[in-house]
Amino acid sequence: MKNINRWIIVGGTLMSMFALVTSCNDDFMDRYPTTSVTEEVFFNNITDLKTYTNSFYNTLSSPIADIGTDNLAHHNSGSAIDEMMRGGITPQNASVWSWSTLRGINFFLENYGRVKNASAEEVNHYVGIAKFFRARFYIDKVNMYNDVPWYGHTLNTADIEPLHKKQDSRALVVDSIMADLEFAAAHIKPDGHKSTVTKWAALAQLAQFALQEGTYRKYHTYLGLAASSKTFLERAVSASEKIINEGGFQISKAGGVDRAYRDLFISQNLQANPETIMFIDYDKDLNMRRNTHTVLDYEWALSQTLMESYLMKDGTRFTNQPNYKTKNVNEVFANRDPRFEQTFMKPGFQSIDATTPHRLKPTLGGYNQIKFYPEVTEMISWEASYTDAFVFRYAEVLLIYAEAKAELGTLNSQADLDKSINQLRARVAMPPMILSEAMGAVDPILQQYYPNVKGNVGLILEVRRERRVELACEGQRYRDIFRWEVGERLADQQQGMYVKALGAMDVTGDGNPDIAILESAKDTGPIAGFTPEQLKNITLYYLKDANGNNNSIYLENGSNGHIMFTVARDNKKNFIKNKHYYYPIANSQMVLSGSNLVQTLGWEQ
Repeated sequence: MKNINRWIIVGGTLMSMFALVTSCNDDFMDRYPTTSVTEEVFFNNITDLKTYTNSFYNTLSSPIADIGTDNLAHHNSGSAIDEMMRGGITPQNASVWSWSTLRGINFFLENYGRVKNASAEEVNHYVGIAKFFRARFYIDKVNMYNDVPWYGHTLNTADIEPLHKKQDSRALVVDSIMADLEFAAAHIKPDGHKSTVTKWAALAQLAQFALQEGTYRKYHTYLGLAASSKTFLERAVSASEKIINEGGFQISKAGGVDRAYRDLFISQNLQANPETIMFIDYDKDLNMRRNTHTVLDYEWALSQTLMESYLMKDGTRFTNQPNYKTKNVNEVFANRDPRFEQTFMKPGFQSIDATTPHRLKPTLGGYNQIKFYPEVTEMISWEASYTDAFVFRYAEVLLIYAEAKAELGTLNSQADLDKSINQLRARVAMPPMILSEAMGAVDPILQQYYPNVKGNVGLILEVRRERRVELACEGQRYRDIFRWEVGERLADQQQGMYVKALGAMDVTGDGNPDIAILESAKDTGPIAGFTPEQLKNITLYYLKDANGNNNSIYLENGSNGHIMFTVARDNKKNFIKNKHYYYPIANSQMVLSGSNLVQTLGWEQ
């Protein structure tokens, strides 16, 4: 929708103008005082409210990878959590938090009442949108810092006391977030373009956050908030159930078993997709583009533990096979959940802009991501992709419903599974999850992976498996690991594909060797039998350089085993509970004159 996108651009420009007119730089909070000029000019009618709130959409993003999590084997650029676990982030060098987005929202909420000749319903629709975005702003802050100061109004230069006040409690801030989301869900209109906030998007955000907070409180018992977890989980159920029963959304099956899942993430028209609750409408003509080609062999590859999470096509566990740990990159794809090869690059995959199958880079691990990778030649370039991006999709709502009920202990009927998780399985013709089976024998590998599960362990673990598989690479994994209180998983040394022996191997599935992994350039014994002509078609990788120093990868057992990463071995990550669940407040903010801030939980010393 080009007109909507243009409104967003205009709104963004308008907000920039507000910042220039109203900002003041003599305070660490970058104060955003109001002025009579901006109030008089921009809050006269409903169109003004629409234009102003359109600027908030510029804060939306849609991840294409699970950076910093156990879903990646390796990421060349690292991540903030990696740096934190290695001691690289401290209060001395932490970045200063920004509040400019909040100030813009609160400015709107203080001035929308100036609108004349509009119904309360029309006005409250836009008030709901502003509160939706204020909730999202504070969700991010709570996720980072736990306790933060709640500001429900703009701050002027004379507001010294509130500017320097101590953080409000997590409980107060979360209650305020929930109040904003409840207002949004009650007052935002249900209809409208799906690239804008609708009632269903507000409910999806409410359900998502209620699940997050409910499980966070349940598992992070040191916060002393566990008794209230049930309330949040119940709200996650009721909000998601309202979307299920009244929203009219459906799991998209267009393209069939072998395409339906992958096609969701390379679509140029998510507005028409019945699974779309809200999306970002990228547009070629408006030059609104993003990078999606970078998922394939650019900076990261996917992990062994993620690969192992996918079931076999008959619904049995991949990890039940006695030789599951020693299957090579060709063998792991046999008879798997179809979502597996629509997320991981199967040998033989050929990019639309290539003339031969893609050869993986073992230096990233070998399990390449193709989810989000475009199938239009001109998109295989920097900032060139105009595929649309989900903000909320119906599949996540179904997963929220199932998980919240499982954590509450109320997921006790097959009907609950059939209207949630089994809708996702049906898309790819996977056998349905059977309640009695899920509640029966516990997967020992998952139980070891998530050792602190409370409730029906087997059922909760299988729901978590389904969530990890369905939402892989969509940026959800980081928060999942945190809210389940298993941050230690982020410090695990991740593995890539299994290499049976040094030497040449076929990684395109045609039976011919494509790459070779050798100890060094001098150790050519494993490829001695190849002719010079054959060697021209083999890409060589070495574990050591010419001086005998370690390169970026090594093999688990020396001359065979899973690919592992030198940086993870030589500079190990250490996840410190409960410290690393939060980000430190910069000392530069703590020492300001009159500041009553206290350091984030776990970072006090």
